[in-house]
Amino acid sequence: MALAAPADREAARPKAHHPEQGWSLLYNGVILFEDTGELLPDGRVIEPHRPVAGIAA
Repeated sequence: MALAAPADREAARPKAHHPEQGWSLLYNGVILFEDTGELLPDGRVIEPHRPVAGIAA
């Protein structure tokens, strides 16, 4: 099974949403976490990819 591009994976509609626990199950089988990490249906983990704030010198 070919996996969709990251933007396509995240665009799927939520099937179950649990904001109190910080995750949503999407209709494509992806578990999307509040910190932007993902667990794919095949078991692979996508690390959080939120923007990093500027680092003070």
